[in-house]
Amino acid sequence: MNLTDNPLYVEDITTIISAVSDIRQLRDKTLLVSGATGMIGKLLVDVIMYMNKHESLNCRIIALGRNEANAVKRFGGSFDDPLFTFVKCDINDSVDIPDTDIDYYIHAASNTHPVAYAEDPIGTIMTNILGTYNLLDSAVKHHAKRFVFLSTVEMYGENRGDAELFDENYCGFINCNTVRAGYPESKRAGEALCQSFRKKYGIEVVIPRLPRSFGPSMLMSDSKATAQFIKKALNKENIVLKSDGKQQYSFGYSADAVSGVLTCLFSGADGEAYNIADEKCNLTLGGFAELSAECAGTHVTYDVPDKKEAEGFSNSIKAMLDGTKLHELGWHAHFYGKDAISRTIKILGASEV
Repeated sequence: MNLTDNPLYVEDITTIISAVSDIRQLRDKTLLVSGATGMIGKLLVDVIMYMNKHESLNCRIIALGRNEANAVKRFGGSFDDPLFTFVKCDINDSVDIPDTDIDYYIHAASNTHPVAYAEDPIGTIMTNILGTYNLLDSAVKHHAKRFVFLSTVEMYGENRGDAELFDENYCGFINCNTVRAGYPESKRAGEALCQSFRKKYGIEVVIPRLPRSFGPSMLMSDSKATAQFIKKALNKENIVLKSDGKQQYSFGYSADAVSGVLTCLFSGADGEAYNIADEKCNLTLGGFAELSAECAGTHVTYDVPDKKEAEGFSNSIKAMLDGTKLHELGWHAHFYGKDAISRTIKILGASEV
């Protein structure tokens, strides 16, 4: 079963549509999504294509990605839809879009998991800096109304011990002399680049900062801890935790992440950053692992990471986000805890991803 044929996944889509009433501002508009085959990009595209089919939204999607075969697998029949255009490109090289006005850009392309950080550290940095530059330059050329840059909880760095929750002005320590620093440091630089384009060219930018996200649109190649736990649960295997599991994190289900991104697109103030976070979604890493194992009827075991794994791991032991600013725009999480984890496993277990 394709994801878009799965009733629970369709329910995710309709929940997003109900949560973001302003999404209908996309009627007769053009939306570009980079990283379209990734977890967030995939669901974003599916939401708009669903509305095109069921609500005559008539929103043209331009989906960017490096691998057309992966895109065909991820989007299937959408390739035959006149409102869907896939553009094969590496945004680190250039962004060559047909001559047309593009109303909105959502930049969701990034290496977002530990193995990628360790195996492709340069690509990780350049996607967040040079790739972001190329997309911003394209947005100016195509007269975009607004540019959305997906950032991350990791840009806050390590908790200095002076905050229970990170608000949007917090800034903790990052040891830049490590391979692992490439991801958070380049996300910080990407945010600064957005502000620079905003100042020089007058383009509106808004920056959603995502928590540790998971959900049924994730890629099977994802090496984040949450993805590994879910894949183990899906296969009815014991979950291996490569730490004591006491780290305290903000997590987010993919449908809530997408509704947060869209809320920022339509309601966020120009130039502002917003944490996509709800305190109901805060867990320890061990707690997430235990809930995943509970859903599968398996157990959690503990192990030591190998050298390559350790290079990609975060040193953060307490990184929970303050979502007050986004809540004031009317956003809140609909899926969390065991229910969100169980939902992910059920959808993946019945779907081809």
